[in-house]
Amino acid sequence: MTKQGFADAEDGRTDNATGRGRGAADDGVHAVRGVNGHAAHNEHSDGRANDAADRGHGAVRGVNGPAYSGEGSATLGEGRPASHVWAMLIGVGILSGFLSGLFGIGGGTVIVPALVFLGLSQRHAAATSLAAIIPTSITGVISYATGGDVDWVAALLLACGMIVGAQIGSWLLSRLPEVVLRWVFVVFLMFVILSQIVFTPSRDHVIHMTIATGALLALLGVGIGTLAGLLGIGGGAVMVPSLSVLFGASDLIARGTSLLAMFPSSIAGTVANTRRRLVHLRNGLAIGITAAVVAPFGTIVAGWVSPRMGANLFAAYLGVLFVRSLWTAVKITPGLRERLMKR
Repeated sequence: MTKQGFADAEDGRTDNATGRGRGAADDGVHAVRGVNGHAAHNEHSDGRANDAADRGHGAVRGVNGPAYSGEGSATLGEGRPASHVWAMLIGVGILSGFLSGLFGIGGGTVIVPALVFLGLSQRHAAATSLAAIIPTSITGVISYATGGDVDWVAALLLACGMIVGAQIGSWLLSRLPEVVLRWVFVVFLMFVILSQIVFTPSRDHVIHMTIATGALLALLGVGIGTLAGLLGIGGGAVMVPSLSVLFGASDLIARGTSLLAMFPSSIAGTVANTRRRLVHLRNGLAIGITAAVVAPFGTIVAGWVSPRMGANLFAAYLGVLFVRSLWTAVKITPGLRERLMKR
């Protein structure tokens, strides 16, 4: 090749390199300035990636299968007919309302697993459950107060502590991993079951109020409020046995006082969860309003059964939930499911 040919080839390569350099520079400018939508596109891509990461948080890959997502999603009933979803929400409201009146609980032990089954993550289910407890507790309190089975002073002290605890629980709910939330729920159920089996409450005892008793009630409220905000429960499953075991309240007074105390803390926790965009308010109200209508019937039945029978029924119900919640927690714990399957 001649000298002129070498020079022409060298010039061509230089021009190509220069063109590629200018193109890359232009792309960089567009990405930074957002010209032609490049930057916006990247932002949307990052948003989708972050959303996917949130949904897949806690995912565990099976031995020979696809990843199992322990986190669930923020969409309720995805892939199911709307009529089926609404029918299930109403059914959950009926069951949780009856149990709320019968046992003096908010119904979160029914609502949270049902919402997880419908596709919500544990954190969204817990937040939505807490919103549903607000209307449920109103009618339950009215029913128990009519029979004189509410300690108003004890409920006020518990509520003050629970409002503080609900903020702590809501803050933890938005930050703890899904697998931790599942195992906390399992431990919580185990504690309540044992308390129901061991202790038989009286039907005629009342809370004797002193300064020390008042301080302990407020402190108990902080702990119960934290659990309520974290697990999406009203706190009655802990409060009712605690009032009977620690403070000598009858089973009916413990239930009525529990329902009254959980009302303001449920509001406080729901407000905090709403700010963090964790609450499915429409679905929560559908469950809560249905439960509010049914709760007085559970209260009537509570007066018919003996304290021992009521405790046994409550323990049996929680035992079913415990088995299901334990298996769910095992499935999303990294490595634990595989070790159990190998055995």
